Amino acid sequence: MEFSKFAKKFTEHSGINQLMEDLGEAMAGDNDMLMLGGGNPAHIPEVQAFFQDRMQRIAAKPAEFAHIIGNYDPPKGDKQFIRALVDLIRDQYGWDVGPDNIALTAGSQAGFFLLFNILAGEFENGLRKQILLPMSPEYIGYAELGLTDDLFVANIPEIETFEDRTFKYHVNFEQLKVDESIGAICVSRPSNPTGNVISDDELQSLSKLAADNNIPLIVDNAYGMPFPNIIFTEAQLFWDSNTILCMSLSKLGLPGMRSGIVIANETIIDAIAKFNGIINLALGSFGPALAHDLVTSGEIISLSNNVIRPYYQRKAETAMSLLKRELDGVDFFIHKAEGALFLWLWLPGLSISSEALYARLKKRGVLVLSGHYFFPGLQEEWRHKDECLRITYSMNDDVVSAGIKLIAEEVKAVMNI
Repeated sequence: MEFSKFAKKFTEHSGINQLMEDLGEAMAGDNDMLMLGGGNPAHIPEVQAFFQDRMQRIAAKPAEFAHIIGNYDPPKGDKQFIRALVDLIRDQYGWDVGPDNIALTAGSQAGFFLLFNILAGEFENGLRKQILLPMSPEYIGYAELGLTDDLFVANIPEIETFEDRTFKYHVNFEQLKVDESIGAICVSRPSNPTGNVISDDELQSLSKLAADNNIPLIVDNAYGMPFPNIIFTEAQLFWDSNTILCMSLSKLGLPGMRSGIVIANETIIDAIAKFNGIINLALGSFGPALAHDLVTSGEIISLSNNVIRPYYQRKAETAMSLLKRELDGVDFFIHKAEGALFLWLWLPGLSISSEALYARLKKRGVLVLSGHYFFPGLQEEWRHKDECLRITYSMNDDVVSAGIKLIAEEVKAVMNI
């Protein structure tokens, strides 16, 4: 059987498919793998208790239950949930948003697929446009989303190191170039994979650069404010009519519901709704239904601030301390843990590639992600790409602890320490 070019592109080996295959195998409980490579949020008891109670209340109301499982929603998504989001955002930030500024998607990954291919690729005037990633590394899931080849162009960041064996990436604005070949700028904040939170000044500078070139700024806010607010440093949330803000219910604790949120100007939202209608007919109703009461009451803010963020901050600090202790004697740096669910380990002068180290660790029963997958669009040779690992700390503490110890053992073996 011969596949089309479209099919071949999406069935080739990719980092995101490797990640999800590893994640699915580990989470299914079919083996004893220590899963430190995925982005699955933790099963936080207080969060799960709320959603379990909400599901029971839905099941106890025949009319509501029948609507959720038996009716199509509009292509933009559940109208009541969107209205609740509008009220929450206006109340929290005072933004001039309405129902025409919000659309839901079948998960944020699907949302980025639509946005990237709406704003970049081949145009009727013959131009080919790309998505500019102002700072590598960036999210592994972006890499294969383009319907055309070379959809991304990326920039090497500036690196600031600190005496406590941490470091931080900064946008190198002097090297950042925008011309007619760029269709949009995109940045994740907090960053997946590094946990980096670009500063408010950096975000404003990117916004101005986008506006000056009449292109949108896409902000991947899956881990950010106002929910789930997995941010451990000072930061402000920003939006205007030239910004496309992407959010998700996954990291709140509903990854199985596949519910993404896009906040943008009416033209972008209308385009997403039309795509939803063609590709999905309608979106799933369970995610919005489970989260509706949290959003309507505003309780989603307190749950994020008082339960979810402290939970992950404690886990980040514990994992960071353990990794530093276990790697004593190794030349290493860990990116400052400013948010999200990951530690980003840099091993300068690593004698093998990070991909080879990933394979060795997998044989020892611990799954991480090789850093080389996280540099979509970077054309320049940069050894740094093969010196990094992404380590997830959202799993149970004993799993994280055992995994980090094995990682350190293998790194020392490779480095002959």
